[in-house]
Amino acid sequence: MNHALSEKQECIHRILSINPILNLPTLDAALSPSFNHPPVPDRPDIRPHFESESLFERFEDEVLMVGAKLKGKVKALSSAWEEGDQFSLKAEVAGETCEVFHWQEGSFWAFESQCTCEIRTYCPHAAALLMVATKPAKLRDLLNPSETSVAPASESSTSHSALGTRHSGEARFELQITREPTDSKVVRLLLQALKMPDLGEWVVARPYAIYGKHRTPLGGKPGLREHPLPDGAILLRDTAAEMNAILQLQQAGLASLGSHAQYRFLLALGGKNPSSSIDQPPSAAGLWFPNPAHGELAQYWPWLRSNGAAILENSGWTVTFDADIGHEVIEVNPDAFKYVLEDDGTGWFHLSVGFDVGDEKLDLLPILAKLLDQGASDVTLEFPAQGNFLHHLDDGRALNLPADRIRKILKQFSALLDPRRFKGSKLKLHPLDAATLSHTDPEKFHPPEKLTQLIESLTASISSPIHHLPSGIQAELRDYQKTGYEWLQFLATHDLSGILADDMGLGKTLQTITHILSEKESGRSQGKPTLVVAPTSVVPNWYAEIKRFAPALSVLILDGPQRKKYFRSIPHADVILTSFALLQRDIDKHTPYTYHLAILDEAQYIKNPNAKVAKAACELNARHRLCLSGTPVENHLGELWSLMRFLMPGLLGGQEQFNRQFRKPIENDGDLDKQAALKARVAPLILRRNKTEVAKELPPKTILVHPIELNTGQKDLYETVRATMDKRVRQAIAIKGLEGSRMLFLEALLKLRQICCEPKLLKFENESKIEADAAGSAKLDYLADLLDTLVEEGRRILLFSQFTSMLDLIAAHLQQRKIRYLMLTGASKNRGELVEKFQQGEIPLFLISLKAGGTGLNLTAADTVIHYDPWWNPAAEAQATDRAYRIGQKNPVFVHKLICQGTVEERIHQLQQKKSELADALLSDAAKAAAPDHQTLAALLAPLG
Repeated sequence: MNHALSEKQECIHRILSINPILNLPTLDAALSPSFNHPPVPDRPDIRPHFESESLFERFEDEVLMVGAKLKGKVKALSSAWEEGDQFSLKAEVAGETCEVFHWQEGSFWAFESQCTCEIRTYCPHAAALLMVATKPAKLRDLLNPSETSVAPASESSTSHSALGTRHSGEARFELQITREPTDSKVVRLLLQALKMPDLGEWVVARPYAIYGKHRTPLGGKPGLREHPLPDGAILLRDTAAEMNAILQLQQAGLASLGSHAQYRFLLALGGKNPSSSIDQPPSAAGLWFPNPAHGELAQYWPWLRSNGAAILENSGWTVTFDADIGHEVIEVNPDAFKYVLEDDGTGWFHLSVGFDVGDEKLDLLPILAKLLDQGASDVTLEFPAQGNFLHHLDDGRALNLPADRIRKILKQFSALLDPRRFKGSKLKLHPLDAATLSHTDPEKFHPPEKLTQLIESLTASISSPIHHLPSGIQAELRDYQKTGYEWLQFLATHDLSGILADDMGLGKTLQTITHILSEKESGRSQGKPTLVVAPTSVVPNWYAEIKRFAPALSVLILDGPQRKKYFRSIPHADVILTSFALLQRDIDKHTPYTYHLAILDEAQYIKNPNAKVAKAACELNARHRLCLSGTPVENHLGELWSLMRFLMPGLLGGQEQFNRQFRKPIENDGDLDKQAALKARVAPLILRRNKTEVAKELPPKTILVHPIELNTGQKDLYETVRATMDKRVRQAIAIKGLEGSRMLFLEALLKLRQICCEPKLLKFENESKIEADAAGSAKLDYLADLLDTLVEEGRRILLFSQFTSMLDLIAAHLQQRKIRYLMLTGASKNRGELVEKFQQGEIPLFLISLKAGGTGLNLTAADTVIHYDPWWNPAAEAQATDRAYRIGQKNPVFVHKLICQGTVEERIHQLQQKKSELADALLSDAAKAAAPDHQTLAALLAPLG
């Protein structure tokens, strides 16, 4: 025994003399019976990491399913603590060698897997390995191995560690951005997979881990812990630090062939394990490129220059860019922008905003248009509230733009940046837009002389008269009407178009007629006619108003089948009148002519831009255009866009752009800034006054007569009944005399009045009833539109009719339109309650029969009175009006009379004005009425017209 110990001691001394740097225990300790291995140092507690439910979150669900099936094929599972408190697990799984490395990051544990399978990392083999390792009994053995379980080192590893010099040290990391040729098969296939063109060269990233004087490329996973060097020495690599560096590169948006499963197969084409080369030329394994999942590849390198490099450098990296890689980042200073406005000779202006980059000049406006499309006007992760963001140019460079300054410029130009307006790099601007820009920011812009004049006119008050009223106007315009006329003249002077949007009853027609006459007298119309397009029922009113207020104007009405022979007379008239219905049919007859003015009355008829009538209106050739409408926006802002498209095409951009920039932000999001921007844009082109604003200029009561033309069915029915009753009345007079024929005469008048109101009021039978029901009512249709306007304006309305059955028909119509109303007739039992409800302002409309409510009611909450059918006795009609117009009334009262043109209603209305005594005698109570004479009878029962 002693002889055996002597031989063992001699052997140990011999080993020590060969390699004295080996730190072996003392001889006594080595020979001690208790010596098996060095004491295990204190290790961090990794057990909670393996017991955590989040351990398997790094694996896809499909990978876990396959891994669960491989648990029975996990063989030779072993564990080891590496230097730097790295814990590794290794096993053979289904014929593949799999290893999982764990290291601590702060209070958490991270891990990475490596496998010889095609997936390489986070594969089913690694999942199976961890599933087996985390079983409580197995985990206890792996974390606390018994003394006898430690396998002795192999002969080869012992001799290698004993005989090679070991180098270790702290790793530092360097990232080199360089341009390389694309001459290898691996790179060419990678470019195809990335869908990038092969230009012979491309920009790549080369990361390195540096240990003293040794450099090793970083692939998609850490290298071996003990790495042999060419001189036979051993480099001890910090695998935890390398893994952390790889994760930092991935977080910075880079990918490598080894770490990206989609491209990992390409490594096999580059030779076996090329990443193991230390101090050797770069290989495919150490090649990194922008991760395509993070965005466009061409935009990555400028970002890395401006942002990513600083992030990596803060983590300890050294980042270098070769001089020839391109993708420069250009710093932009908004204070150096040069704004230029030029007259393009067509009435519009060109705007350019330039800045210099070295010897090169760039234009900002196309860039701003792209930024607007990308949403740069809103604060997002891509476009922060402060700091800078990048805008990428087509040549690979990028502009580094200050976010807050650019957002202010975008806000200023957002309404103008329609891509269709660009001519090259210059933006085409309407004079109004150019004037607004110049006026709001005079330091930036130096407007041409023509634009300066427009700016001065826009900023001047139109309340002081500049243009004299035309000498031929036969009306006394109120002050606000003169202001409206001045505004119309301002538009014409500066080649602008607009919307006169006064409330109903303020005289839009009179102001427009005055404007038309002024254009003729001044010679600005140059002999060109004015086209007025109005609803069918309003065309006769235009004719009457022109003849009344401007008889010097010649008028041509295009109406009915005979209109076709009058088209050739268009150039010889001052004013052409037609309807919306006929405009869309006759548009090809109008387009050959150039009108001085094209005027749309009740312009909401073209509120739908896709309607045929709206498209037809836009085809008209006119120097100036006007819209008359008390309700230019009834339902949504798209209606305003449609009107402005007719007036000034392109001012609000295309419909899609308008919806994106204005309509959706305002209507859906309540964007007050967008609303203010749109209002400022169109404000010079819209003049609106309501009755309240001009009340001091109005008389206490304003009476408005609405002439209405019967529709074709009503005309035929009216003529049939009129001719029949005329014959019967004349026969009765011949037999009974005037006094004896009075009741038959009143019956004839009643029937004609009912046809004017609604033919359904007549008690026809059989075929006559069918004809009456099919005729319809032009007056009821007119009333429906009138009520829509008045209710939208917030008016409180009393509607009177002599016929309770007519009120029932109106009520049914209101229910269809969902307009709330009250109704008072002789059958009503709760008069006081109905009156109180209306006076409290709960209901906007009160339907009243003349006999039930013509007297004895106080309805001062109303400011509007409608007489649906004219009352024969003017005094009785006035009494009905006085339900609203009486002591206690604080607002002006507007009285609307609906009169069917050319019918008995119009003749009775004329009698009210000219022969009130006769009308009183004729239409008063029967006991006091005088019999009509032959002249009155002939007038009342005359044919239509």
